[in-house]
Amino acid sequence: MNTTRFQRIAVVVASAALLPLSLTACSSDDSKAGGAAGSPGAAEDSSRSSESADSATGSQASSSDKPFGPGCASVPEDGAGSFDGMAKDPVATAASNNPALSTLVTAVKKAGLVDTLNSVENITVFAPTNDAFAKIPKADLDKVLNDKATLTKILTYHVVGQKLTPKQLENGSYETLQKGMLTTSGSGESYKVNDAANVVCGNVPTANATVYIIDTVLMPK
Repeated sequence: MNTTRFQRIAVVVASAALLPLSLTACSSDDSKAGGAAGSPGAAEDSSRSSESADSATGSQASSSDKPFGPGCASVPEDGAGSFDGMAKDPVATAASNNPALSTLVTAVKKAGLVDTLNSVENITVFAPTNDAFAKIPKADLDKVLNDKATLTKILTYHVVGQKLTPKQLENGSYETLQKGMLTTSGSGESYKVNDAANVVCGNVPTANATVYIIDTVLMPK
């Protein structure tokens, strides 16, 4: 009887001793299973990486649509003369809000082209800066500004009847509203018009036009 009781006690003790080992084994199996189940976690990390890559790609794509060039630094960050402000107005009005284009705006008004430029759709304007007009001797510039017919020819020579992307400027030849032809060349953020004028701030959007600000006044042949 005592022997039987001792045998039972021994069995119970042995079972209690084996229980932690069983739990450890189960824990190890769960860990392995967790590793396998962790694969989706790795997939989630991969998915996040993919989303980050897609986001970066989208950012690069959108940045290519933005204005570029050293001259863009002088454009106000806020207000009607900023890029966001200019995008809301037709091109002649937008230019009037940019201090660097005040001479051009004066010329457009003298030629009576404000309404024309504001009403025509989908055009590209190569807009000379004040410094570009300053390259012309004052006497010659004053003479042109007071000759409406000549001024109109010069100004309409700066307008192309379609919106041009930077890619289209790489090697292009385009008819202007003046009916003459101008050529464009370059790549990246460096472009020339007629091999004479440099684009200092390009791809500027307005409500009805794309503007490329240039450092030299273009003269029709």
